[in-house]
Amino acid sequence: MPAQIRPVRGLAAFAALAVLLLALASIHAGIGARPVAPATLLKAVFAFDSHNFEHQILVKLRFARLAGTLLVGAALGIAGLLLQSLLRNPLGEPHILGLNAGASLAVVASTALPFLAGGFARPLVAALGAGALFALVLMLASAGRSGLTVLKVTFCGIALSALASSLTSTILILDEETLQEMRLWLAGDLAGIGYGPIGAALPAIGIGTLLSLLIAPRLNALALGDAAATGLGVPVRSTRAIGLVATALLCGASVSIAGPIGFIGLIVPNATRWLASGDLRFALPLSALCGATLLLAADIAARVIAGPHELATGIMTAIVGAPLFILVVARYFR
Repeated sequence: MPAQIRPVRGLAAFAALAVLLLALASIHAGIGARPVAPATLLKAVFAFDSHNFEHQILVKLRFARLAGTLLVGAALGIAGLLLQSLLRNPLGEPHILGLNAGASLAVVASTALPFLAGGFARPLVAALGAGALFALVLMLASAGRSGLTVLKVTFCGIALSALASSLTSTILILDEETLQEMRLWLAGDLAGIGYGPIGAALPAIGIGTLLSLLIAPRLNALALGDAAATGLGVPVRSTRAIGLVATALLCGASVSIAGPIGFIGLIVPNATRWLASGDLRFALPLSALCGATLLLAADIAARVIAGPHELATGIMTAIVGAPLFILVVARYFR
């Protein structure tokens, strides 16, 4: 992963994505059972009238979903790029390597078992679950003479994700009340998001993002290899540890808001590197913008493609992401 930057192309990508994001955001907030015109959106933002029914719908319902979509997309975009950089693995993706499955298991267990924390502690619980399962993936993948390889970590991630999903299903089968509460959430559904879960997840996403930006220069050195990074004075182990904590916080917080949404963390790093740069100081903010734009487009598609019914947003990201995963695998192992 070369740490190079293409300034003109990068700035053009930033500007294009920002314009696209604004356009998609106005479409996202405007569509629904009662369509709302762009002029009404602006009035709701800058001149809110509490007696206006459309303003009430926008502020209480649609802006919350919009904010949740942007936040989750940005967090997953950063987490995917961070994970691929830490492992130097183009197949590194939170959904494939077990972080989302670990976070989901932790959230479902905390909902079903009264002695475990839930509610506003949910993002932290999800982050702990994501971190614990991913640590197990790394430990198992490191065993043996060949050490940690791309193939081993990918297979271990897929296997332990399946195990965690089975445990999650077992809890839900045994607890019908939890099943009813979590059924749509487990499909990666952004419908019905309130400001409460978004506010609870904000600190974890903020800390994860800050840690990512702080270690970005070190990650650029790590891209040259562990020996070269050590020669440049980079503390490799502590950098990886901080990066993994940041990834767990970002994935856990996003899962706590919208459930396990896959493949954003696979698509965004590839798109970011193609668009602009391998320099993490520039690529991380771009990946946040790219992830938010991509998930916004997926959520709009989920709302209109089978209208008047809605699909879970996680289904739309899987439809696009699964073929890309196969393409990346075929390209990597050819």
